[in-house]
Amino acid sequence: MAASQAHRAIDQVWRAESARVTAGLARVVRDIGVAEELAQDALVAALEQWPREGVPDNPGAWLMAVGRRRAIDLIRRRERLARKVEELGHELLTEGRDDDAALAALEDSLDGGIEDDILRLVFTACHPVLSTEARVALTLRLLGGLRTEEIARAFLTGEATVAQRIVRAKRALSDARVPFEVPAGAELAGRLSSVLEVIYLIFNEGYTATAGDDWMRPALCDEALRLGRVLAGLMPREPEVHGLVALMEIQASRSAARVGPSGEPVLLLEQDRGRWDRAAIGRGLAALERAEATGGATGGAPGPYTLQAAIAACHARAGRADDTDWGRIAALYETLVRQVPSPVVELNRAVALAMAFGPEAGLALVEELAADPALKGYHLLPSVRGDLLFRLGRTAEAREEFQRAAALTRNDRERTLLLSRAAACAPADAG
Repeated sequence: MAASQAHRAIDQVWRAESARVTAGLARVVRDIGVAEELAQDALVAALEQWPREGVPDNPGAWLMAVGRRRAIDLIRRRERLARKVEELGHELLTEGRDDDAALAALEDSLDGGIEDDILRLVFTACHPVLSTEARVALTLRLLGGLRTEEIARAFLTGEATVAQRIVRAKRALSDARVPFEVPAGAELAGRLSSVLEVIYLIFNEGYTATAGDDWMRPALCDEALRLGRVLAGLMPREPEVHGLVALMEIQASRSAARVGPSGEPVLLLEQDRGRWDRAAIGRGLAALERAEATGGATGGAPGPYTLQAAIAACHARAGRADDTDWGRIAALYETLVRQVPSPVVELNRAVALAMAFGPEAGLALVEELAADPALKGYHLLPSVRGDLLFRLGRTAEAREEFQRAAALTRNDRERTLLLSRAAACAPADAG
C-alpha cells in the first residue's frame, strides 16, 4: 500500500476510533491525559506499520490491542497492578495465580463496556471544573479525534493556545481528581447541561463562524451532530439530548441554502427552501418527537433545547417564508425566556414579535434591550434594530445601525452583507 493511501486510511480510522480507544484505556488508567498518550502511542505504531504491512481488517481492534499492551506495560512499570485491579473490582491477583494470568484477565476486562466508557469520557471532557474553551478543545481532541492544528484552524485560534488549553485541561482534571464516571442523581442534570452546551457551541461555531472569511464551517457542524447522535444513543431517556439533536438536524438542513454562489450569507427569509435537506428535516422532526415523548413520560416541561427545536420546526414545516407560524414562534420564545432568562433570547423574541404583529412591536422590545450591558458589542442588536427601522421607513437611522453592526462583527462575509444593507438604505427618510 502506498504511504499516502495508508496515511489517509489512518486518518479516517483515527477519527472513527480514537474516542473508543481513549475511553477504554481511561477506564483502566483512570487518567485522561495518560489514556490519550497511550492511544497516541498506538497511532504512532499504526503510522509506522500500516504503510508497510497494510491496514488490518479490524483497525479499531488493532489500535485497542496496541493501546492495551502499552497500558499493561505502564501498570507493570509503576507496580500498581494490584491496586488497579482492585479498583476495577476484579480479583485478578489471588494467591496461587501468576502475573501472566492476572494480566490476561486485565486484557479481557478492556474488551467490555466500550459504549459506557465513551459516555464516561464525554462527561469527563466536559466537566465544569474546566473553562468553556478548554471543554470545547478537549472534546474535539478526545471525542472528535481532531489534531491540535485542526481545532486551532476551526476556531481561528493560535495552535500554541489550543495546545496549552488541552494540556492545562488534562492537568486540571488530574489535579482535581475528577472521577472517570457518569454522574448520578441530582448531579447528572447539571453535568449533562455542560455536555450539551459544549456540543452546541461546537455546532454554532460551524453554523455561523464568529470570525474569519467563511460564513460557515461545515466540518464543525458535522462533528457536533455526530457527537449529539452518539450521546442520544447512549442516553435515550434524556429528552434534552434528543432536543439538541433535533435542533442541530433542522438547522443543518438549511446549510446549502444559507450560502450564495460566491460564499455570501443568505438570510433565512430569503433562502430557497427547495434546497433545504428534507432528510435532515425528517430526522430532526423525529428527534423532536422523541424529545417530547420522553419528556412527557416524566411529566416535565420541555427544556431549552427542545423549545428551540420546536421553533426551528416551525420554519421547517413552512413551505414558504410567508407560511411561517410566527405567533407560535413568539409564544415559544416567551416560554424559553422564562426558562433561560437571556437578552439574546429576548432579541430573538423581538424578531418573532415583529414578524407576527408588526415592526413596531419588535422595535419596542429592542429599545428596551439596548440598555442591557450584556448586549454591548453584540453586533446582532444593531442589525435587528436596523432591519426593523428599515421596515418602518426610517432608512437613515437604519443605515447607521447596519454600519454599527458591520463595525462590530468579526466575520468578513457578514460584514460585507451588513454594509450592503446599509448602502441599500436611502440617504435620508423619504417616505
